[in-house]
Amino acid sequence: METAEDIQIIHTTGRNNCGGRCIIHAHVKDGQIIKLTSDTPGEAARSGQDFPLCACVRGLNYHKTFLSPDRLRYPMKRIGERGEGKFERITWEEAVSMISREWIRIRDTYGPGSRYVNYATGVSGLMRGNELAKRLLALDGGFLDYYNSYSTACIRQATTLMYGTNETGNDLADWQNSHLIILLGHNPMETKFDCGTMYYLRKAKEKGIPIVVIDPRKNDTVLALDAEWIPIRPATDSALTDAMAYVIVSEHLQDQDFLDRCCLGFDKEHMPAGVDPGECYLSYLNGEKDGIPKTPAWAEAITGIPADTIISLARRYALAKPAALIQGFGAQRNANGEQSVRGGILLACMTGNVGVSGGWASGVADCTRHQNPHLDLPDNPYPMQIPVYRWTDAVVRGHEMTALDGVTGGRQLQSDIKMIINLAGNCLINQHGDINRTKEILKDTSKCEFILCSDLFMTASAKFADILLPGISMFEGENITMPWQYGDFIGFNNKVIEPLYEGRFEYDWLVEVAERLGLREAFSQGRTTGEWLEYLYRELQKTEKELPDYQTFKKAGIYRYRHNTPVIAFEKERRDPVQYPFPTPSGKIEIFSKTVFQTEYEDFFPAIPRYVAPPEGPQDALASRYPLQLIGWHTKRRCHSIHDNNPEMQKIDPQKLWMHPLDALSRGIRDGDTVLVFNDRGQLLIPVKVTDRIMQGVTAMAQGAWYDPDPSGTDKGGSINVLTSLKTTPYARGNAQHTNLVEVRKA
Repeated sequence: METAEDIQIIHTTGRNNCGGRCIIHAHVKDGQIIKLTSDTPGEAARSGQDFPLCACVRGLNYHKTFLSPDRLRYPMKRIGERGEGKFERITWEEAVSMISREWIRIRDTYGPGSRYVNYATGVSGLMRGNELAKRLLALDGGFLDYYNSYSTACIRQATTLMYGTNETGNDLADWQNSHLIILLGHNPMETKFDCGTMYYLRKAKEKGIPIVVIDPRKNDTVLALDAEWIPIRPATDSALTDAMAYVIVSEHLQDQDFLDRCCLGFDKEHMPAGVDPGECYLSYLNGEKDGIPKTPAWAEAITGIPADTIISLARRYALAKPAALIQGFGAQRNANGEQSVRGGILLACMTGNVGVSGGWASGVADCTRHQNPHLDLPDNPYPMQIPVYRWTDAVVRGHEMTALDGVTGGRQLQSDIKMIINLAGNCLINQHGDINRTKEILKDTSKCEFILCSDLFMTASAKFADILLPGISMFEGENITMPWQYGDFIGFNNKVIEPLYEGRFEYDWLVEVAERLGLREAFSQGRTTGEWLEYLYRELQKTEKELPDYQTFKKAGIYRYRHNTPVIAFEKERRDPVQYPFPTPSGKIEIFSKTVFQTEYEDFFPAIPRYVAPPEGPQDALASRYPLQLIGWHTKRRCHSIHDNNPEMQKIDPQKLWMHPLDALSRGIRDGDTVLVFNDRGQLLIPVKVTDRIMQGVTAMAQGAWYDPDPSGTDKGGSINVLTSLKTTPYARGNAQHTNLVEVRKA
């Protein structure tokens, strides 16, 4: 913390669900934030780092978003119908008493499995409300937990299915050793995974390394890198990877030695014992069973990519030696999203780009070089879990849900969800699928009987609370932040100003609820938030011995590790897979999964990477009524739904529907017109942007806009989830919110 001319500079970091985790310098005078600045190349260089942890436009507008006058100010209880947004003010004492009564009543009436903490990332620091609520529930008999995340369900599960781990990434600086980089559904210019990805991609571009972006939109990453753009129809990525594989095999470009030594299931000679060799991937590719070879011409009809382009891309990738095929998270949030991930991994294996410098194993591509601090949760006495995207199912028919629905830890749930705790999150309504159906479920108080929310603003989700509590922003309390995926640092949230109004950090009132449950000491262990942070930091120091003392770290607001071991994923496994087997059941990369082959699923899921025509994809019969595909993307003006109420941010990227000129022309639509976008799930009004930066037959709108229905139920806010589905993917049971068919007409 520095002071000059009565201005105090307090160092902090972003704590919401953005990969940047940028350094923020808050300039404070007379208890007010007057401006924010960020990290600079000079500061980074002095720390021995290649690039600064600098804020983008979102980070530099944190104060205008979080300290705006429309903050929630007091505890409130619902007085109208649930979802109406009608509340009256109560005291904190009344709020804690009401919460405690409902907490105990629901536990004693329906059992621990009736209590659920909703997915929430508005606070993504070490101390976060949803994890703290789980801690208290675990001490109080247990709760129904979830697995997966909204962001990465398919890519994490599919990567583990093939590799046995998510640690499949080289460190980013190694991209300088590639001869070709392909970004498959990856848009890091707008979806800020970290501060390093674009830095190293730009360095690669400066070095002359070709970069290809495959995406339905000519996104900002294409523009920033002056990259080659190949447009593709949504949810057809695995048809593209099949056709590329066909070219590679037909022209004998595969690394057969790597496939033979390290992989299971590519050809008939390398299949698991007891399985028909005809089930191998190569048999599928050649059409031995269905009579359809997976040629580039076959894929052109599905993906919309010309066959010649597919042939050229396959040759370039196979011959570049080494090359990096880097997968984003967008393509896996489609129906059958697991298959797009498996297809990318398959190509990395076929071309021998696994375990080599300049290559890339694809999949999640985590690359962990340092441990992060973590708050250990007590064992949950209730062992059962559901896929995170199926919580609405568990409200309606939880007592019927079994392993076929993705339930783990037992044969069948014993109860529906009767209590939802939703702290610092907008997935209760805004970020969940099929808003109209979700609203219908939550409005019925005979189903979920009690909903508790804590937030900064009256979001669409907050309107569905029975008790609504005011939280605090990143400037009003302390926390520790960690990188999203890549980044060798740890950050600290210093308190910059006093909490506004009656806002409180969730931990403080959970301690009071714990006291009423007779669990205060067990829950808090006598520590304040600040004392927990210091304790957990000191625990981390036992393994990360490079870290400075706590006060030095806290004052600086950041510590950047200097000792970072270079990482090439699977280098040892590639060299000697016998001595260093892959962490899969077979010890090899499982192109064919015997586990999948022997398991029953609700919907068809193959044991190999292969294209499966998706529901609401371009080949669905529903396309005769709703002929346009609709996808979302992560806009540079929001972090998920955060910042949508900031007028300054709205100017940067106004909420519009992107539409190809030929699709607009056939509907009599011009750029700037207000259009009605609709399907069987709902409808919304939004201005249109007519642009050739999107593939014909595809429309797109940025996700995260705040749902704002008119009296007829038509959304005026541009919230894509009015139109998305609650249907999950077949294996991970992940969200498929980028697979939607719609029609558009001029309003």
